[in-house]
Amino acid sequence: MPATSLAAGPANPASLIAPKQVVAGKTQGEWSSAWWQWARSFDGENNSPVADKTGDSCHLKQEGPVWFLAGTYGTQRTIRTCTVPKGKYLYFPMINYMVNSSVAGNVSCKGVTEAVREAIDGIHMLVLEIDDVRATKLEAHRQISPGCFDAGALTGGRVKLAPTAADGYYVMLKPLSPGKHTINFGGRGNNMSQAVTYTLIVE
Repeated sequence: MPATSLAAGPANPASLIAPKQVVAGKTQGEWSSAWWQWARSFDGENNSPVADKTGDSCHLKQEGPVWFLAGTYGTQRTIRTCTVPKGKYLYFPMINYMVNSSVAGNVSCKGVTEAVREAIDGIHMLVLEIDDVRATKLEAHRQISPGCFDAGALTGGRVKLAPTAADGYYVMLKPLSPGKHTINFGGRGNNMSQAVTYTLIVE
């Protein structure tokens, strides 16, 4: 995947929403908490959109005006095809991370918040390309979960992951026009990386 420096100059695809813009009554930081609750709501990795290699699971547990696209587990480049209903905003992480109280020594909201911030502070490369248009100034899209939350809130009580803090670089896109679209996104840091390509069929 082509890489763009955090210091790159201005340019944006038309569908990219400003990082401070509220969407459907939530800040994009609040949407990052909701994204994690969605991502952690699946039983294991077999049916998780994050573990999905093809895009077959991309429709699972999607509701409301914002459609989540998944990142990946691990660093292997992932290519997916996904059908998305028209009229949906799209929200996804170029690269993100969460820390919860299951990590030894991080039993407080302050502890997990400091730990996740340190992890994301190491990100030095971001990528976003929509229909062959490259976005820059992506460092402005860092979103931190407001306070701490329970990442297991949508598991029906099976799992409690609180306090959790999340941090990362996320983007929100306006609803795309019907038809085929391609999105490349990813990021790289000292100890983490992600590279994902989606072919989206909006209908």
